[in-house]
Amino acid sequence: MSLVLGAIADDFTGATDLANNLVRAGMRCLQTIGVPDTPLDADDVDAVVVALKSRSCAVEQAVGDSLAALDWLQAQGARQLFFKYCSTFDSTPRGNIGPVADALLERLWATQQERLQGRQTVMVPAFPVNGRTVYQGHLFVGDRLLNDSGMQHHPLNPMSDADLVRVLAQQTPHPVGLLAHATLAKGAGAAKARLAALQGEGIRHVICDTVDEHDLDVLAETVADLALVTGGSGLGQTLPETYRRRGWLAPVGNAARLAAPSGAALVLSGSCSRATLGQAEHFLRSHEGYALDPLALADSDAQIEEALAFARERLGEATPVLIYASASPERVERTQQRLGAARAGELVERAMARLARELVGNGVGRLVVAGGETSGAVVSALGVTELRIGEQIDPGVPWTQTRVAGRAAPLSLALKSGNFGGVDFFTRAFEALGRGATS
Repeated sequence: MSLVLGAIADDFTGATDLANNLVRAGMRCLQTIGVPDTPLDADDVDAVVVALKSRSCAVEQAVGDSLAALDWLQAQGARQLFFKYCSTFDSTPRGNIGPVADALLERLWATQQERLQGRQTVMVPAFPVNGRTVYQGHLFVGDRLLNDSGMQHHPLNPMSDADLVRVLAQQTPHPVGLLAHATLAKGAGAAKARLAALQGEGIRHVICDTVDEHDLDVLAETVADLALVTGGSGLGQTLPETYRRRGWLAPVGNAARLAAPSGAALVLSGSCSRATLGQAEHFLRSHEGYALDPLALADSDAQIEEALAFARERLGEATPVLIYASASPERVERTQQRLGAARAGELVERAMARLARELVGNGVGRLVVAGGETSGAVVSALGVTELRIGEQIDPGVPWTQTRVAGRAAPLSLALKSGNFGGVDFFTRAFEALGRGATS
């Protein structure tokens, strides 16, 4: 079997989220950190997810990095391409979702025009099992509209509008349409006919309603033959079975086994999402933690040294500890007023990167990282290039393992999107790692 799916993810946790769903659905999946500079060296891989750090960077960089990933995945023979972004569609008014999708479509049109019926793709951000649904083009988080879910306070990409057709229309010069739930309810045939009709009207980007798992099943059948699909990781649950029915994918056994974990346990949290704030609060009721303050980080590295000392004193203990920069929206706003959003984020990422690098060198072998930007900084600091996907902790968040310089045993690593996971995620993650590993 050749490579069936090549995915381009705009952040590290999102890449792991998608890879997790693909593995759970029976695809043998490899996640790379950045675009590899050598060909794929494996003949037992059905999908490759290339993790970029392109969600919040300059549009030009996001487009360039995404096109480089596309070129590499095409060179590996990927049958279908998937541009993966967050299930909360978080982005700025200028991008980067729209510009990247446009650039990918144009590159595919130039290289695979015979496969495309036109320059059209779908937008399927929904992940119903995690409470992300779309109805009449409006994105919900649980029972709240996106702009009333806490995402309106996102420190980098605040989302003040739940109407995804309107949001995306600000990011692209091309028309945006809607594949409504009423059409999906009629099945894949009706959905394909609607996409064709929208294409005839010149609609390039189609937001897809998705209210439950059945809608994802219909959408997978509808879009499996498109050269490019875009969305959150929810679609990764259902595409593999559609591939299997087409004969592109052979049944496989359990592809999620990891080696036995070893080393001290640590949580690094840079996310300020509502979910992560609740997880940190829950964790600190029974575990020790150290809080980082971006204002102090701006003055000197003294707080990083204190955090390192705090963790090193506890590395021999069985229970994990937490080092966090997670803070309430009010505190984040005050910090950003003083430092600026970009500067505050850079300070936290730099601190987390150094903490991860030094503490893994000091014996940490089980590491949970919360937040997409924080995860990107950590894996870059550790020199991680590939991740083996293991057992799921919570929907969208698996354990992974990787080799890092200076450590004989694999590093067990969980990269958590800020909005994902139950309130007890930080404690339960380490319990799940012990259950899911094999010697």
